[in-house]
Amino acid sequence: MGMTISQKILAAKSGKDHVEAGEIIMANVDLCLGNDITAPIAIKEFRKSGFKNVFDKEKIALVPDHFTPNKDIKSAEQVKMLREFAKEHNITNYFEMGRVGIEHALLPEKGLVLPGDLVIGADSHTCTYGALGAFATGVGSTDLAAAFASGKVWLKVPEAIKFIFNGKLRKWTTAKDIILFLIGKIGVSGALYKSMEYAGDTFTDMPIAGRITIANMAIEAGAKNGIFHVDDETVSFVKERSNREFQIFKSDPDAKYSEVMEFDASKIEPQVAFPHLPENTKNISEVGKVEIHQAVIGSCTNGHIEDLRAAAEILKGKKIHKEVRLIMLPATQKIYKQAMKEGLIDIFIDAEAVVSTPTCGPCLGGHMGILAKGERAIATTNRNFVGRMGSPKSEVYLASPYVAAASAIKGYICSPEEIVKD
Repeated sequence: MGMTISQKILAAKSGKDHVEAGEIIMANVDLCLGNDITAPIAIKEFRKSGFKNVFDKEKIALVPDHFTPNKDIKSAEQVKMLREFAKEHNITNYFEMGRVGIEHALLPEKGLVLPGDLVIGADSHTCTYGALGAFATGVGSTDLAAAFASGKVWLKVPEAIKFIFNGKLRKWTTAKDIILFLIGKIGVSGALYKSMEYAGDTFTDMPIAGRITIANMAIEAGAKNGIFHVDDETVSFVKERSNREFQIFKSDPDAKYSEVMEFDASKIEPQVAFPHLPENTKNISEVGKVEIHQAVIGSCTNGHIEDLRAAAEILKGKKIHKEVRLIMLPATQKIYKQAMKEGLIDIFIDAEAVVSTPTCGPCLGGHMGILAKGERAIATTNRNFVGRMGSPKSEVYLASPYVAAASAIKGYICSPEEIVKD
């Protein structure tokens, strides 16, 4: 029996010729990631366990991005711990403030993740790097501590579901709509501890930013990882950012899948996920008039330059609704600078939005956009759980940058077509 792309990567990293779903392996990691919430716990466990040295100062990345710029004394202490650990162990890939970006956008941008890599991170959205043909998954902070010291992680090899999308997307339909549509179909436990493998001609010309959006939200379906096969688009992306050698893996024709699902992407409308789960999706034509108080465009899911361009396409020459707050979050400093060069920041500010330094803040209800009781937000983020963006009596609706920007103008959730018609 053949192997899937995920199984092949795990076999290679564990020194095996073959692995099967359900098998427990000990694998060598190519990159360990921690942020300002999860890494402090790992650092404490690292020290508590008596470890003296990290396994490889080049293969650890520490990115304080959740509560930065520091929102209070506690967050400042968290970041200080990362800073001191990075200095103590001479860790190369420490990114703070002016060098920072939202971790899952920053690491691909820096060329730190390549096809065939095994990446672990104490953050559930580490699955993002599957967009580059890597096996990437979230782990607990204690597992991260052990990996800091040993360079190894134990994993159970996941079963795989293959999702095939064919057809050209509609004008206002995006990668975000594909993944919301899919989660709506299979549910938040529909791929529990499985690998979500993507295929089909819909992805042939899709930029890496779109694939990142889709891979990022694999965890929202309960998956262990999400992964795309490497193509010319992937190779071009990584070679522009890294000189490191990499290996390309492909699923065998006779690889075993627990399920294969096929969809016609041309039929997918823009999607909106209603509170309080990403699976509560509706077509934009079915939404009705849901008033909002805040819109957030950005995050690790939709903070790339392509996402900002989409928002600017809708916002150009317009003002946001007088009762709506619009927060724009470029995912990295490089993206922020590119948006400035293209005049996108002018468009956002002229529309009366605020533009933030890269941060995860609003997405997890940390800072820079907390919701009060009774408020509703539409966001391009990845989760809309109870209290996710602030008060447990608030509501979060998930959508694409097109829909979020249009809704910010109208004051209620709407299709971009409503703005175009005006």
